[in-house]
Amino acid sequence: MRSRRDLLLAALGLILVWQIAAMLVRRPILPAPFEVARTLLSELGNGLMVHVLASLWRVAAGTLLSVLVAVPAGLAIGASEKWNRVFSPLIYLLYPIPKVVFVPIILLFLGIGDAAKIAIIFLILFFQILVLVRDQAAAIPYQLMQSLRSLGAGRRALFRFVYLPASLPAILTALRQSVGTAVAVLYIAELFATTRGLGYYIYYQGSTLLNYPAMYAGVVAMSLLGLGLYFSVDWLERRLCPWKFAARPAGSPA
Repeated sequence: MRSRRDLLLAALGLILVWQIAAMLVRRPILPAPFEVARTLLSELGNGLMVHVLASLWRVAAGTLLSVLVAVPAGLAIGASEKWNRVFSPLIYLLYPIPKVVFVPIILLFLGIGDAAKIAIIFLILFFQILVLVRDQAAAIPYQLMQSLRSLGAGRRALFRFVYLPASLPAILTALRQSVGTAVAVLYIAELFATTRGLGYYIYYQGSTLLNYPAMYAGVVAMSLLGLGLYFSVDWLERRLCPWKFAARPAGSPA
């Protein structure tokens, strides 16, 4: 309850700062927040929702694909010293590279459709999840694993009941950290030869039509998309990792 109140107060503070800035600038390039809100509501029924759904599909598909590939790979590498020695140097070289530099290369190979944009998001999230899951799996005490093996636990049982639950917080942390980056890169990807998506909508309204209220409405819609994904990860964490919140005293911030 307290965190929701704090979020509401923060949102109201941002709107107030925006309103004051619009009053000081007094130029069309910075419309007032209530004007943008009216435009957003009208544009949702005038085609904006199509762009929202297109961007949501690309982010959701890229995120799901990255989880399905990176989680098993991270668990396998973290659970095996041999595989860790083989793949860690490659991960060490590729992980620090800003994945946005691969955008033109991916567009050249996969074209300008949804596949390229999903691949870009997948590439960003894959390494974030892979590294955190690998480190989490590798940090499980060796003595614990030996004890479980002595009780008859096989490799499949260890992965299902030990490695995966222990790595869930790392998976969700990686998703939370990557959501903002994924949405930002999606904006860049949607600038290239496409007619659907919030990135295209924002650029077209602002640079071609000079419709600044609509441009800001697109920015707000993309911000809400990112916030929605972020809060969805929070909801998943509470559902999948209840032990992280069970010991917290009442009234403590989430």
